[in-house]
Amino acid sequence: MTHFASRLIAGARQLGPLCVGIDPHPRRIPALFGGDTPDGLAAWGEAVVAAAAGRACVVKPQVGLFERHGPDGMRALQRVCDASKAAGLMVITDAKRGDIGTTAKGYAAAYLSQDAPFYSDAVTVNPYMGMDTLEPFLQQAEANGKGVVVLARTSNSGSADFQAKDLEGAPLYARVVEALAPAIERLKGADGWSSLMLVAGATGPDEARKLRTLAPDALFLVPGYGAQGGGAADALAGFAEVDGRLEGGVVNASRSVTFPDGSESAADKTAWTSLVEAAIDAAQADLSTHARLGAATLA
Repeated sequence: MTHFASRLIAGARQLGPLCVGIDPHPRRIPALFGGDTPDGLAAWGEAVVAAAAGRACVVKPQVGLFERHGPDGMRALQRVCDASKAAGLMVITDAKRGDIGTTAKGYAAAYLSQDAPFYSDAVTVNPYMGMDTLEPFLQQAEANGKGVVVLARTSNSGSADFQAKDLEGAPLYARVVEALAPAIERLKGADGWSSLMLVAGATGPDEARKLRTLAPDALFLVPGYGAQGGGAADALAGFAEVDGRLEGGVVNASRSVTFPDGSESAADKTAWTSLVEAAIDAAQADLSTHARLGAATLA
């Protein structure tokens, strides 16, 4: 399989840096799709996938919002992952796993192995139990051309509670990224980008720029754009100029593109699809325009 980072960068160059988050929030799934039920989540998620296909290169299902429905919710997640693969979309499964030993191996196999039950091109992981928790994911990524997305500086307000605390003269998130340097190098492909991604929230553009200095070869997954308040310029703050545009990862939008105004009360699926497709197109255009303008500003 082609190197994960190469596939992601190629897709972002072709369509733009938008990642469509598939977050089935409680009580927000339209009745058109079956409401807040496992079948409703699956049908809605598949419809989001169909709307995103050809407009974005990657989607990011949020595992916790499927898992709350138990085994049937996880089957819904499986359907969404399979539909994404069939539609030619890459899948970053947002599970934020982090554990040790055989438990970590089990999580890694569930999302990154060749026969993973939840098809994923990459999975998010939490590094705060230590580097040994990442090793099973790194091994699966190496073996199968997949990616590992490590939390660095997240977009939530509580990220300041620990991630920004000083540790021997630098914030904790910076120390984490420094420790990741060998793994970033280990997953680097022929085009120079690494399949070890870092989460760098759009709500912290200064920190994203610091992360880019610390990890020039790591792709970024940027949450916080759109409904969480981050604008395109802030979301792209940690990207680098390459051939006249900013690149270096993807920017996630969830609620702003999957629950646009009017979509939850749309009269039929055709009307719903038009609203969601328009929201995806608008976000993609916004990010792509800033990627070009941002590179011009840096020149």
